[in-house]
Amino acid sequence: MARERQLSRRSILGGAAATGLAGVALTGTTASAASAAREAREADVAVVGGGLAGLTAARDLVAAGRSVVVLEARDRVGGRVVNLKLANGGFTEGGGEFIGPTQDRIKALADSLGVATFATYNTGKNLLYKDGTRTPYATDGLLGSVPPIDVAGLANAAAVQALLDDMATKVPVDAPWTAAKAEEWDRQTFETWLRANAVIPSAKFLFDVACTSIFSAQPRELSLLHVLFYIAAAGNASTPGTLERLTETAAGAQENRFVGGSQQVPIKLAATLGDRVVLGAPVRSITLSGSKYLVAADGITVTARRVVVALPPPLAARITYDPLLPADRDQLSQRLPMGSIGKAIAVYDTPFWRADGLNGQVVSDTGIVRSTFDNSPPDASYGALMGFIEADEMRAFDASSVDEVKAAVLKDYALYFGDKAKSPTSFVLQRWDNEGFSRGGPVAYAPPGVLTEYGPALRRPAGGIHWAGTETSTYWNGYMDGAVRSGERVAKEVLAAL
Repeated sequence: MARERQLSRRSILGGAAATGLAGVALTGTTASAASAAREAREADVAVVGGGLAGLTAARDLVAAGRSVVVLEARDRVGGRVVNLKLANGGFTEGGGEFIGPTQDRIKALADSLGVATFATYNTGKNLLYKDGTRTPYATDGLLGSVPPIDVAGLANAAAVQALLDDMATKVPVDAPWTAAKAEEWDRQTFETWLRANAVIPSAKFLFDVACTSIFSAQPRELSLLHVLFYIAAAGNASTPGTLERLTETAAGAQENRFVGGSQQVPIKLAATLGDRVVLGAPVRSITLSGSKYLVAADGITVTARRVVVALPPPLAARITYDPLLPADRDQLSQRLPMGSIGKAIAVYDTPFWRADGLNGQVVSDTGIVRSTFDNSPPDASYGALMGFIEADEMRAFDASSVDEVKAAVLKDYALYFGDKAKSPTSFVLQRWDNEGFSRGGPVAYAPPGVLTEYGPALRRPAGGIHWAGTETSTYWNGYMDGAVRSGERVAKEVLAAL
């Protein structure tokens, strides 16, 4: 691999260019002036997006001897993976942070970069807050981390989970739209199916919470086929996916965290690429000119033989393409919305809930925050409670001030953990819905009818334009592992085409 070089850093241009999303075409005299001011580069491959997918693709292409330029809209790498600075000098994760069993590719990447993991704090009891009652419960019994609902609800929930897992085994992860019952499953929402199967209210509650926790979307918004694919994708080639692996901490997707925070992985990966990574460069247009593509971003134009677009489909659609993308690809992008999510982290002098025998994990039926985790550092030098704000709850507060959100979050934390939770030393909030180059998270999802009608366009190249991003992954779609897998897949695809 070529020697390391310093990252190119550009400040995002002022005015409309600074705040607009990728996809606002430059026109007229403005385009001429902008073109004249742009740096011009040439490469075998232009990569749009400096998250884990784009950086992984770039790494593999460079290792194969190809020249690459990565264009990242933000002034940082990582995409939906970001460390947030705290007033006490520490940090916390504002986006993707957890890693678990069968997430082999993100683990291998982190290992190669010297980023270690540590166990998510999981000692002590969970909390269920339901119908106004706060119930601590152990997670090391026969039921594991399943909240202590009524016996009928538990029996119904177990049957529904087993049925979902069995149905998921019949969904090919590389082409869920080809499943034998794909049309039947894609015609209905997850909500419709749950109402017919999770017939005990307490069981329905568990699946509602699981749904919003996994997708940051309500069951009514999701295709049943998409949910089944997501379950199938929670594994690897030798280990079938299960719903339990998606929801669990121990032996599940939330089992471990990264030492130094999850953004250490893309930061260190970008450092190996040096000045091939250009920050503050939102891509506005991708134009085929002869046999090459002109990729125009703020401050830079890259001429390349191939282009990798490593963005969520809704944002990839906001780039101007010439010639136009195939209609099915464009229609697909129009129909894959982002989930609605925020993360609220309250910081305390100590993780005081641990002294009360609690592990910081909550499942709730009320409030703005309905699931929480202990986000304290591994040495417990301070305490951090992280709460997910998701789906309807996030949308209800999208236009609210930080102070209004903080007040609502701390009210919930006090319900769960007592009056000490009312007085954090600091508070940070990451609202992905309002983040210009994400507009939601953690992943774009498919409503009914999308996968069976437009799914084949998800990974199919459009001429010399190739698609990456966690939404294109066959395993661990929506997770950091899926992003890495997609980068590895698209690099092979591009190398075969060059």
